[in-house]
Amino acid sequence: MREQIIQDTPVARPERISEIELTGFGVIEKPLSTFERLMGNGLLRKTLVLLFLAGVWEIYALWLNNPLLFPTFSATVQAFFAGLITGKIIMATWSSLTVLLQGYAVGLAIAALFTAFASATRIGSDILETLTSMFNPLPSIALLPLAMIWFGLGEGSIIFVLIHAVLWAVALNTHAGFKAVSPTWRMVGKNYGLSNVAYVTKILIPGAFPSILTGMKIGWAFAWRTLIAAELVFGASSGSGGLGWYIFQNKNMLDIPNVFAGLLTVIIFGLLVENLIFKTVEKKTISRWGMQS
Repeated sequence: MREQIIQDTPVARPERISEIELTGFGVIEKPLSTFERLMGNGLLRKTLVLLFLAGVWEIYALWLNNPLLFPTFSATVQAFFAGLITGKIIMATWSSLTVLLQGYAVGLAIAALFTAFASATRIGSDILETLTSMFNPLPSIALLPLAMIWFGLGEGSIIFVLIHAVLWAVALNTHAGFKAVSPTWRMVGKNYGLSNVAYVTKILIPGAFPSILTGMKIGWAFAWRTLIAAELVFGASSGSGGLGWYIFQNKNMLDIPNVFAGLLTVIIFGLLVENLIFKTVEKKTISRWGMQS
């Protein structure tokens, strides 16, 4: 028995320590070159794209050699700064922005009410989906003649068509975002016993915010398009016109560089709003919450 116990006892093996040399494996992390670091900067990449487009514009205009059809980029920039110095572009832009922000804000408020009603009740969802299917494909500028009859020759007519341009895009995207919120998130909110207001503000809105922000971007773009088109058709209001009227007047005088300067102003505002406002909101919300890389 003793011999069997001795045979069953495991024999301790001596410890052996081997050192592995990691030579010849190269660098684990390759340092980025200067070009790669520069190309990693989004602002620089977008700037290069804009410079490329400006160069193509300049080359094509020089090749065409017809300022009445297509002025050069340099002539457009000169007309733009001349309009800034005289204050004409500033006054036209201020007039347009004043009306635009009113219509955009009212459109967002009505869209919020429609979406809240649609999210709370089934009949509200049916109403919103039906109205969106009816009115979203309808061009806002097509309602301008009726708006002029209903609201007269004033800013009310333009604000009405702006509300139509903003309302359906924002309401449709917001409602779709609410419906796409994860069921797990919804159950978590209910298990925590959140009130209706807290459930909406802490569960539904954060979960649907990518769609909400997309709807706001689309609504902003639609509002600009509708405003410029309405000012081209509607003309001046109370003796002062916006950018659309500025473009229309210069077209009548065959001052094409100033026409392009007005269009360039709209483009500049689009870039500023997208990169300074919407992009900042996106970084502080969607990207910060890990909902988008």
